[in-house]
Amino acid sequence: VTLARLLNHLYVLIPVFDRQKHYYVTRDEIAKLLRHGEGWLADHPFREKIVRRSFQARQRAFAGKTLEALLAEDSEEEEETAEETGDVSEPDGFGTETPDETAKKPAADGEKARTEESGEVRIPLNTRRLQAVRQAVLDSGATSVLDLGCGEGRLTAMLLAESRLQKIGACDVSVSALERAKHRLRVDRMRDSHGGRLTLFQASAIYRDARFEGYDCLCLVEVLEHLPPERISVLERVIFRHAAPKTVIVTTPNREYNVHYAGMKENALRHGDHRFEWTREEFRTWTEHVCRSFGYSCRVSGIGDEDERDGTPTQMGVFVRNG
Repeated sequence: VTLARLLNHLYVLIPVFDRQKHYYVTRDEIAKLLRHGEGWLADHPFREKIVRRSFQARQRAFAGKTLEALLAEDSEEEEETAEETGDVSEPDGFGTETPDETAKKPAADGEKARTEESGEVRIPLNTRRLQAVRQAVLDSGATSVLDLGCGEGRLTAMLLAESRLQKIGACDVSVSALERAKHRLRVDRMRDSHGGRLTLFQASAIYRDARFEGYDCLCLVEVLEHLPPERISVLERVIFRHAAPKTVIVTTPNREYNVHYAGMKENALRHGDHRFEWTREEFRTWTEHVCRSFGYSCRVSGIGDEDERDGTPTQMGVFVRNG
């Protein structure tokens, strides 16, 4: 292709991959996108995704108007991001979310979905998961907590709303995830009462880091399954031996429940970035190993709708240090 055509592609697609533009987005962006996408964007197989990701979430109307111009028809669909629906095609590093029972409910509407037949209000699995983790943090009596693998900061936002938590840390291996967390948490406009409590930093769960130390509670929400299995023993030492908080809260998918997700192939994993997923017995065996090795006790429970045979979609372990 010509250099000019290549540069037009790059101009459009770099913000799509980056997931945000680093300046205020105005209506002028519609004309710019149409101009640089002329001759190729209208026929692109992922045009809707490209257009929606070209605009920040609060400019959904801009995306709709751009698609109208491209497709010459009304297109006012709500943006469906991995953040809202658990899109299994876009891994974000540690803390990436798994499907929110999309096989069991219609399209999401914010944090809730309503079935047309019964009028029942369903809470997405990820929301239920984060609520369960928040409650476990509060039940532990902690006044300081680290969200390790914070992703886009959803759990961190919940924790900031709890006044008893005086020190909150949030870290992720992904720089882009941390940028989105800063945007979600409005760090630049955060009141002093919140800003003084929160520390955001980049880190990996498989490297010893002094910044992990000194917290009463450490949360690993949907993190384990993103690691190569041979690195789990390293994470164990980093978290349970060196950081050694009083409480560690771990959630991970229950592989047995995957048969309840429509469209999943046999033996497939819920997310393209998952390296493994444990059955309930495998998870319980791992928790018992950790307890024996590092001097903790653990209570295992499930999160989400429970099936009599296959259990719940998410399993949670709350480790408490002995003595």
